[in-house]
Amino acid sequence: MAQVKRSILITGAAGGIGRATVFHFAQQGWRVIGVDRAPFGADFPSDGAFIQSDISVSQNLEAIFEDLQHSTDKLHALVNNAAIQIVKPLVETTMEEWNAVLASNLSSVFLGIKLAYPLLKAAGGGAIVNISSVHAVATSTNIAAYAASKGGLLALTRAIAIEFAPDNIRANAILPGAVDTSMLRAGLNRGHVNGSDMLERLDNLARKTVNGRIGRPEEIARAIYFLADENQSSFMTGQALIVDGGATARLSTE
Repeated sequence: MAQVKRSILITGAAGGIGRATVFHFAQQGWRVIGVDRAPFGADFPSDGAFIQSDISVSQNLEAIFEDLQHSTDKLHALVNNAAIQIVKPLVETTMEEWNAVLASNLSSVFLGIKLAYPLLKAAGGGAIVNISSVHAVATSTNIAAYAASKGGLLALTRAIAIEFAPDNIRANAILPGAVDTSMLRAGLNRGHVNGSDMLERLDNLARKTVNGRIGRPEEIARAIYFLADENQSSFMTGQALIVDGGATARLSTE
């Protein structure tokens, strides 16, 4: 008898970490549903589904789950990865920019979890993996809205872990450090890392990690899989897993 495929919904699926996560779960035999405001391209796993949509707009997210209920009656995991970043000083950040970051990075996660709950419960339980950031625990200049949204995501993770435990739904967070994505490269223009060009800035940033290098999206994808897979992390819920090459382990005064 063939084993029924587990299904997963991944937001921010077209970005660096999201794309790596899509391919990793597909390689492990999961059916992947991906969502992103940007196009993914022709190489999305053939037995899955990609939806191009901006989930910071609540009506779009509601429509996605309404359509999803017509194609599946259960969901085994939800990865909340979609995020945007505004790079500017706090006093120059407008209310519209602040709200845009919170809508994309935090409010969409709240609503996505709420809408996914019946499908996760119907599967007999499952896993929610929220992609937070090391900026939730240690941050830097000109990124206040992003840091606040990622810190809020940690508190939300703990709250839903407690509320959903009776339904065998686990919730954990991944806190990536410096991972080579387009968001990281764009953020290096905010002046917190020295270097006359992007490669020099990346090299200088790599030296700040204990490992001495920048992370790869595939490394974060494997950590996400660990938290989503019941066979590997069944006794973990409400936790924050930092994957940053040891950057937060070192005192900033050293």
